[in-house]
Amino acid sequence: MNQNSFLIIHGLGGSGADHWQTWLANELEQRNHHVCYPTFSNFDSPIKKVWLEELSASMKAIPEENNLTVITHSLGCILWLHYISSQNKQIAKRVILVAPPSPSIILSEAKSFYPVPLVGNHLKRTAEEILFVHSSNDPYCSMDDIKNYINLGHPSVTISNAGHINPKSGHGKWPWILDLSLSPKEINQYI
Repeated sequence: MNQNSFLIIHGLGGSGADHWQTWLANELEQRNHHVCYPTFSNFDSPIKKVWLEELSASMKAIPEENNLTVITHSLGCILWLHYISSQNKQIAKRVILVAPPSPSIILSEAKSFYPVPLVGNHLKRTAEEILFVHSSNDPYCSMDDIKNYINLGHPSVTISNAGHINPKSGHGKWPWILDLSLSPKEINQYI
């Protein structure tokens, strides 16, 4: 029987001890799941090429026969979109992209991550289930910019007034993401 593996990908500045991603990693590990939660180098001024190499190395640590769920936040979403743009097979069962920043406004600390490869079939080709999670008042992605992700044609949910879905907006302990990560239902049925 295949085990579940979880790959948690942080964004610009890392996630830190108070972030929901760190809480989620601990909760999943306590339930005896295989968790890969890499810290990418120079996370305050990242270089896409370096982060892609580090992500590739992390992927090699995940048993291929396991059911993989990928959970990204912020710039980690864009990193994942770059990573899968060169993949030609399914590599994850489920991908949850939380609070992706605007693909239209270049973050000065992460210039090498732009332009963002916004191609819906890259996601479809590499994962069975995909969900974008947005906030109605994300300072890094306006409601207009969210449409760039919605137009990829994958399920999406917008949480009202959740900021950047980080500790500053009250997302340290976040039971909803844990429930979603562990749910045996398809994402479409869960949201």
